[in-house]
Amino acid sequence: MMMQKKLPLAALFAALWLAGCSSPTSDAPPAQSKARKAPSGAMEQVCRDSAAHRYNTQPQRIDIQDLEEFQGTYEMRGITAHNEDFTCSFDEDGQFLHLSMR
Repeated sequence: MMMQKKLPLAALFAALWLAGCSSPTSDAPPAQSKARKAPSGAMEQVCRDSAAHRYNTQPQRIDIQDLEEFQGTYEMRGITAHNEDFTCSFDEDGQFLHLSMR
């Protein structure tokens, strides 16, 4: 007759516990659900049109000089033909927020 060795109950629980610890966990941060949009030509056109309306001139006479990303928003700086400075602000999705005269 062959003798079988029995594992103690504590060793069985330890083996199960270690097997559970080695399984992959989902502690990774969740992927962002919304990708950031890059500034587009449409943003520039909205800025030109808004500045042209505010300064009572034509969009062709508006010069967009600079685009900066600032804490998740965008700012476009420009100047009119009469050297009037302005800034257009856009949210992180590229939606127009406001026009500031400088």
